[in-house]
Amino acid sequence: MSAAHDQPTVVEQEQARQALQLLRDVDPAGETLDVTVAGTAESVHLPRAALELIREVLANMAAGQGVTVVPAHAELTTQQAAQMLNVSRPHVIKLLDEGHIEYRMVGRHRRILASSLLAYQRTQLGASRAAADELAALTEDLGLY
Repeated sequence: MSAAHDQPTVVEQEQARQALQLLRDVDPAGETLDVTVAGTAESVHLPRAALELIREVLANMAAGQGVTVVPAHAELTTQQAAQMLNVSRPHVIKLLDEGHIEYRMVGRHRRILASSLLAYQRTQLGASRAAADELAALTEDLGLY
């Protein structure tokens, strides 16, 4: 894991907002984007996937959210997984035991692939959005909106 920040400063949020504004509509013609490094004549070739990740990091920073970068193949402890999900460690263990998140045992310790944790997180986010949409539709149908 690397580059973990609790919360960006106001200055960092504004810098992220400005950078995101510049990168929002960039659509590289090929699979790479050439970026010139300020103060040099050097150009860096960024893969399209890296550009998407940079945009996501900037969007979170601009919104005042801390960002942690974790390789997909990294194995996390239950405590690290709990911190990423913003839940308690016992709750993570319950999710593991119920089969909601894949893991493996290393001795007596559970290890969770970051990719498995992110897959669970995406599933939960999708379910939350669907529930919110259903609630909004119901509210509208009942004329409470």
